[in-house]
Amino acid sequence: MKSIISYVLPVYNESENISYLYKELIEVLSKYNKYNYEFIFINDGSNDDSLEKLVNIQSKDKRIVVINFSRNFGHQMAITAGMDYAAGEAVVIMDSDLQDPPKVSIDLIKKWEEGYEVVYAQRLSRKDNSFKKITAKLFYKILNKLTDIEIPEDTGDFRLIDRKVVNELKNFREQNRFMRGLVSYVGFKQTAVLFDRDDRHAGKSSYTLRKMIKFAIDGIFSFSSTPLKIISRLGGSISVLSIIGIIYALIMKIFYPDKTVPGWTLLIITVLFIGGLQLLILGVLGSYIGRIYTESQHRPLYIISSILSEKNNAK
Repeated sequence: MKSIISYVLPVYNESENISYLYKELIEVLSKYNKYNYEFIFINDGSNDDSLEKLVNIQSKDKRIVVINFSRNFGHQMAITAGMDYAAGEAVVIMDSDLQDPPKVSIDLIKKWEEGYEVVYAQRLSRKDNSFKKITAKLFYKILNKLTDIEIPEDTGDFRLIDRKVVNELKNFREQNRFMRGLVSYVGFKQTAVLFDRDDRHAGKSSYTLRKMIKFAIDGIFSFSSTPLKIISRLGGSISVLSIIGIIYALIMKIFYPDKTVPGWTLLIITVLFIGGLQLLILGVLGSYIGRIYTESQHRPLYIISSILSEKNNAK
């Protein structure tokens, strides 16, 4: 009997792309029929007719599973749900906007056949604007400097993961998820497949600047305590400078009282600087404490409204 490979495909307002994505996947995989395939589409609270289109193609192809969230829980939670449900010996994670070309997934599978347990797709080029390219490169450089794990530059969530790695990842249930960081953290034998990233086939990206900033913060704060160390050192340095300033002020007051001029400007600058620094420190501490609070609640990572699959239909 053929092994199964599962495709995990998060969907959020991808109505214009779903039919074309399905057609491309079937066309590509029909030429590589060494395996049985299942396609797990996770509808992440779409407010267009994505769900209706998914239900329609599922009624024609029983290899398709549609997991419908009760609301939008986010891209990383959608990937998690797909991995939780996947039955394959390997799991391919890819976006539904066709920026991750389905034909590249065959290259991932071939590397897996060579014995690699994680095969990530690494971008040779990407058709994004200059701002996104620069900030993405900067993010990976900062992340790799601050953390003990190494995440290859120009990689996203597009990758193949072996069943043993999936089983390990299912043990990680933190709320502020950064899946590519978790995949690097668990280790195993990993390699890259280079590819050129395409434009979106249709529609507009749901990754706003605010979401990208939150994603970057989740990545850094989930795998590094360096911000805490930085503010500790910064606080120590400011304390030393303050002591030097106090000693200088006392010497001037005692030995050179005639040269002492009330420094209103210096006083205001110092107060504002120290106040701003304290707020920054409190903000960093608050971010870590907020994450501790969120994790302590032990809420489910996602809530499923319905699952449409051949297995469920047979019941």
